[in-house]
Amino acid sequence: MPLLMGNLLQQTYSLVDAAIVGRFLGINALASVGASTSVVFLILGFCNGCCGGFGIPVAQKFGARDYSTMRRYVSVSLQLAAVMSVVIALVTSILCDDILLMMRTPDNIFQGAYYYLLVTFIGVPFTFFYNLLSSIIRALGDSKTPFWFLLLSTVLNIILDLFCILVLGWGVAGAAIATVISQGVSAGLCYWYMMRRFTILRGTPDERKFDGALARRLMYIGVPMGLQFSITAIGSIMLQSANNALGTACVAAFTAAMRIKMFFMCPLESLGIAMATYTGQNYGAGKPERIWMGVKASALMMIIYWVFTFCVLMLGARAFALLFVEASEFEILKDTELFLHISVSFFPVLGVLCILRYTIQGAGYTNLAMLSGVSEMIARVLVSLYAVPAFGYLAVCFGDPTAWIAAVLFLIPAFIFVYRRLLRVKREL
Repeated sequence: MPLLMGNLLQQTYSLVDAAIVGRFLGINALASVGASTSVVFLILGFCNGCCGGFGIPVAQKFGARDYSTMRRYVSVSLQLAAVMSVVIALVTSILCDDILLMMRTPDNIFQGAYYYLLVTFIGVPFTFFYNLLSSIIRALGDSKTPFWFLLLSTVLNIILDLFCILVLGWGVAGAAIATVISQGVSAGLCYWYMMRRFTILRGTPDERKFDGALARRLMYIGVPMGLQFSITAIGSIMLQSANNALGTACVAAFTAAMRIKMFFMCPLESLGIAMATYTGQNYGAGKPERIWMGVKASALMMIIYWVFTFCVLMLGARAFALLFVEASEFEILKDTELFLHISVSFFPVLGVLCILRYTIQGAGYTNLAMLSGVSEMIARVLVSLYAVPAFGYLAVCFGDPTAWIAAVLFLIPAFIFVYRRLLRVKREL
């Protein structure tokens, strides 16, 4: 539950940005925020995936009670994060203009989209460190504290959004600045708490030195997890690029619908993230049979949540869309509602995807999980190239569900392979 609430708060960042921008700055500004959604997902998804991967060896060593190696992993992961986040921020900021041109961003929203994307990229180190520190804290068994820090920064984000946009008049860039500052506060609080609360992390100077072997192990697990998100995002970029070509109204509808969908997807992602840590700990403790128990419990919770969400979005999709646009924007409201109705119908497929993918990652088989991302990418690219030109916005609505189905068709046999292998290794021991 703390994971779920934390993820909901992270999505609240995006919801608040888009809602305030759409209501106070208009449809073009809303489209500016959404024109680069998939690019942001590509970069931040890579960072978040790496952070989740870095936390897995920590959870495994914590479960195995090898605290010295665990401390070394924590130290090396922080050093890697510092270098990687700065490099990513510099490269993406320089390429910002080219990225938007490649995505066929409409001219009337290009400038706003550029400033929003640029500020977001500059803030990558804050996002990277918050997610890494949260992953480490969760690996040590505390999933509540990162939630409270995120709650504080979410409130700060709302206040700063209104101040930057309404008082300072910074427009779309103001929304991005508010988010970056808020995430920086979250990261700082997590680091302060982790170092004060967990005495188990207070190691010797030797344990804080950079270790090449451990760094390679972290990169071996973390980078494929990051690439999985990035590979998935490549398909999303293709899909969004195809949608951008349909005009500003479709971009605005896509923006509103994606913000709402991502918010309601949070419990599914949270179940997956929880399974990654849970699997890592039980893998380290040599109890693979508990992993299957966790998968079944997660699947039951997922189905219960889907029934609730299906009723809410089928009946209330238009009401949620009104958070972003005026009631007179009939076309945008209709397109937003269509997107949400189709997406929520396929949430059980997405739930299975999240549970199995993160379980496989938690066991250390991150390359298999990455290949499921390749399946998603291929499906989205095919929809973008062939279905969208033929069927327009309707095909855009089916882009994600098609990708989820393709990934699950790969993940089910992959999970069976991994689980049987874990049981076989335990018997041999």
